Amino acid sequence: MNIDFKNRLYSIATFLLTPVVLFRLASRGIKAPAYFRRWKERFGVFPSPNFKKSILIHAVSVGEVNAAIPLIKALMETYKEHDFVITTVTPTGSDRVQQIFGNSVFHLYLPYDLSGAVKRFLRKIKPDLAVVMETEIWPNLFRFCKKRNIPIVVANARLSELSLKGYKWVQSLATMAVNNTKFVAAQTQTDADRMIRLGCDADKIYVVGSLKFDIIIEQDILEKGQAIHKHVAQNHLIWIAASTHQEDELELLEAYTYLKKKHPSLLLIIVPRHPERFQVTAQACIQKGFNTQLRSKCGLYDIDADIFIVDTMGEMLEFYAASDIAFVGGSIANIGGHNVLEAAVFKLPVLVGPNTHNFAEITQLLHNCGGSYLVKNSDDIIRHMEELIQNPQQRKKMGLAALKLVEENRGAVALTMKLIANAMENIPLDQDMQKRRYVITKREELI
Repeated sequence: MNIDFKNRLYSIATFLLTPVVLFRLASRGIKAPAYFRRWKERFGVFPSPNFKKSILIHAVSVGEVNAAIPLIKALMETYKEHDFVITTVTPTGSDRVQQIFGNSVFHLYLPYDLSGAVKRFLRKIKPDLAVVMETEIWPNLFRFCKKRNIPIVVANARLSELSLKGYKWVQSLATMAVNNTKFVAAQTQTDADRMIRLGCDADKIYVVGSLKFDIIIEQDILEKGQAIHKHVAQNHLIWIAASTHQEDELELLEAYTYLKKKHPSLLLIIVPRHPERFQVTAQACIQKGFNTQLRSKCGLYDIDADIFIVDTMGEMLEFYAASDIAFVGGSIANIGGHNVLEAAVFKLPVLVGPNTHNFAEITQLLHNCGGSYLVKNSDDIIRHMEELIQNPQQRKKMGLAALKLVEENRGAVALTMKLIANAMENIPLDQDMQKRRYVITKREELI
């Protein structure tokens, strides 16, 4: 089966599946009404911005947008003559882009991978470069960028074993797509190995580390955090449970029921991962008998609050900055975990569950350096929380270890920018970058 036939078959399949995708979009809109808006953008229909040249950055949702922030700022500083287009897939990702960059960028939803939609999109924005965060593989987008001589750099590339298995049924298409890229900037050697198993050419891959270590914490975030913490008494501790899902919250609330009786000065702040769960989370806390207050209604908690729910978007960092101990969600729930470094950068001791396959290497590094505890259930949470509540020196020790890990692993932005400079301006890669070029050392294990 030749390449052209496979591409045509894929384009026909995506066209035929469009009603199913729209049904799913509408279904999500029932819980999150923002999904009902701006549908035209998902088909490449939007007013032309009349750019002469631009740089496209695609970040699927909030986590990818947050990881991309330092890279986008570096791009904006280096390529000032370009306009910047940032695409997302989710409304929460869209909100985050608007919050951070406002009108300084042109934001859209990435169109569905339909031939006509992708062509319209590229024709209107005229990118000189496409930066795709992590591993969003869209065969038509990558193919038409290649046809238009638009170099693609996959930044912060990661590929879990689960995702790799998911590509099994479209292996040849995924292989063609990744080989339409100029460079793949892999987070780890393991990610690079999996990209090879996916079919990516080895000479495209460079192991540069994770952009998440280059997280930027502005001074105003720290100041907001200090102001938030002042709303509790001096002897109170704030425990933040961030990016939580239902299964996380069941164990957290079970543990908190015990801990609150023994330690009345402990305040729990919950930041649910998805907006459609805000009310569900609040109701679960109220049913447990806790004085539950909401960010959207109260502004900030008062002295009688047991649990404070951040039911707003884009404020998690300032609440991390206000906290003393963190739990990072999606990890007791079988989601694959969320970014533990967002807690580590604030010198917080971290509790995290066992299901962290989306951030396996980073989470393991945090465990290895002594910055986190593994918790599988409410009993584990109680045991480690008791230790941290009663031992300020242990909190400090773990927090400093976590921050040190972040600081020692910074630099992925600068390395990724070297790849981009080569792709954009043909600037030769220096000796340091050449050392980071992927080399197959165990070929028989990768085939």
